[in-house]
Amino acid sequence: MRDDSTGAAGATIELLQELIRNACVNDGTPESGQEVRNADTLGSYLSTSGLDVERYEPTPGRVSLVARIEGSDPGAPSLCLMGHTDVVPVNPDGWSRDPFGAELVDGEVWGRGAVDMLNLTASQAVAFRRLADTGFRPRGDLIFFAVADEEHGSAHGARWMAEHELDSIRADYVLTENGGLHVGTSEAPVVSMNVGEKGVAWRRLTVRGTPGHGSMPFRTDNALVKAAAVAQRLADYRPPPRFHELWRSQVADLGLPEDMKEQLLDADRIDDFLATLPNVGAAGHLHACTHTTFSVNAAEMTGKTNVIPDRVVLDVDIRTLPGEDAAAVQEHLDVALGDLAGEVEVAPIIDDKASISRTDTPLWDALLRATSRHFPDARLSAHFVVGATDARVFRELGAVAYGAGLLSPEIDSGEFARRFHGNDERIDVESLRLSTALYEDVARDMLGS
Repeated sequence: MRDDSTGAAGATIELLQELIRNACVNDGTPESGQEVRNADTLGSYLSTSGLDVERYEPTPGRVSLVARIEGSDPGAPSLCLMGHTDVVPVNPDGWSRDPFGAELVDGEVWGRGAVDMLNLTASQAVAFRRLADTGFRPRGDLIFFAVADEEHGSAHGARWMAEHELDSIRADYVLTENGGLHVGTSEAPVVSMNVGEKGVAWRRLTVRGTPGHGSMPFRTDNALVKAAAVAQRLADYRPPPRFHELWRSQVADLGLPEDMKEQLLDADRIDDFLATLPNVGAAGHLHACTHTTFSVNAAEMTGKTNVIPDRVVLDVDIRTLPGEDAAAVQEHLDVALGDLAGEVEVAPIIDDKASISRTDTPLWDALLRATSRHFPDARLSAHFVVGATDARVFRELGAVAYGAGLLSPEIDSGEFARRFHGNDERIDVESLRLSTALYEDVARDMLGS
């Protein structure tokens, strides 16, 4: 195959810049996101190759897009390249550059979504169109799925599509976010691909009190004071560590000294080790890999300075480990809140369990071969990630789903992790080139004749 990946990188850069500038910010409200802008951009980009592009709009402005190259063999396995088109909100005050300017500076594209995950969505679209332009005829269907609402639970995106338009997205294998980091050493190079993820068990906690005049606070039932205590107890809660089935191999591939590996694999020592680890970002990630986590991230109340509040609502981001269900989440909350548990009304927002895909598959083998084109000595490492992706929806349907890309070995994994939902989000051109090439190579390998 002719290697013109430099030209593909240029196309990916331009498409990524346009997707960033469309500013499809999903703040969790039904009217936000407006992914129709990115759907329009991607639809225009793909339609020039004569591809049939279908659009789905369950909620005004929340458009998902599906394109397909039909396979020649109805019995052959199908592959879906899935990328989401929404991004999380941003505070421009924390940025060095315009978060929606999509500037190309010193070999990096800056902007909200540059790593989560408009970079990979753009790479998938470019790879998909390149395949179509060359007349690629796969044995099984090749699908490109640009999906809305990944950043707030998928109700207007993948979840809705699975419930209402399943035939349009059904696939045996799926590639989505996020993989491709180099996590080994120069002597033993390793590239991570994500094969599983923690569960999402968001909860809405309502704390009630008794209204009264703010000038007489003595012995009053102030819902805000009580809610502050609830939030603090959740912040202080320390559930014991639990090691999932991929943890030992993940630790082995981190390239750490043996004494550090031993502490990470010891349930009696890991917490003390992480508490003193100098790299705070790495400590947070490793902690989340091995613990159920609770983060109070939003509060809502109505009030006035001279009125004691009678209702405060807290939204808590809870991420669960394999084997934990709704009952386990409630048990955690009861333990964390103690005598305050009876003062809190708990309602589920999202309840999706942790999921893992097997790696003894043709897709994993194709990923290894595609990675080896660029890094011949590297082996793949199966990782379990702490964030949620739409891969969980496909795993529920029986598909094998991986988070896969291919990044530059110059990227520091800790620094890269901080760019997710953070300030100064950006991606380098080399990673865009590598990811675009990966998707095209995997599709040809998996589905070619």
